[in-house]
Amino acid sequence: MDWFRARLKGALGETLVRGTDFLLPPSCFSCGSPTSHQGDLCAGCWGDLQFITAPFCASCGLPFEFDVAHIDAQAHCGACIAVPPSFNRARSPLLYDDASKKLIIGLKHADQLEGVPAFARMMWRTLGRENGATDHYDLVSGVDLIIPVPLHPTRLWRRRYNQSALLARGLAQLISVPLDVTGLVRVRRTPSQGHMDRTQRLKNVKGAFRVTSTLAKNLEGKSVMLIDDVMTSGATVGECARVLRKSGAEKINVLTLARVARSA
Repeated sequence: MDWFRARLKGALGETLVRGTDFLLPPSCFSCGSPTSHQGDLCAGCWGDLQFITAPFCASCGLPFEFDVAHIDAQAHCGACIAVPPSFNRARSPLLYDDASKKLIIGLKHADQLEGVPAFARMMWRTLGRENGATDHYDLVSGVDLIIPVPLHPTRLWRRRYNQSALLARGLAQLISVPLDVTGLVRVRRTPSQGHMDRTQRLKNVKGAFRVTSTLAKNLEGKSVMLIDDVMTSGATVGECARVLRKSGAEKINVLTLARVARSA
């Protein structure tokens, strides 16, 4: 039903679609329960989500597994201390668990695109200062360009859309920052990383991405926000950040919809 409404809106416009609320009442894009507005989650599905809040690693955004009342906001996790990431900072609004996994799998593999605006808003809220923290949490300040993690052309052909690009487009519209969906390309199709450890993931994505000459001409000294759906070990976004920095980007922050806790 939400799929039908989204396409009807695109064809007829907002005003005419409002009249369809009488025939197609607003419903939760996850479970179908009634909602106040189309494209929202119901209270139950919203309540199931686990939002990431401080304290977390100042570099990769990994939520710490212990409760420290006055932890230093600049604290880093052990992995980032051992091997500093190639990006500046990474943040995610959601913890990747059963509730968020259901939404993300639907987005990636089941054409459930009606949740993209809600997901983009979740990511947008993460860009500001969390919990009254200082300016180092503000990821959006000075961003010149938003770039999604690309799919390999064969995978894009099979899926018909890049979920990371859809999230990036929704975010770009919210914060009015230019979007480039073609400048970063995946030149090697990599196997699924679901059962790989961190070392295997790093090896798997090495050399898998390239910056086009067109983007490289405009990347010198720029601040980039890299968008993906889920961050696990950080290998994929880290390799993307490495090639972007090699091509001249000065600052690279990462924003994903969800973050896997390392213990998972």
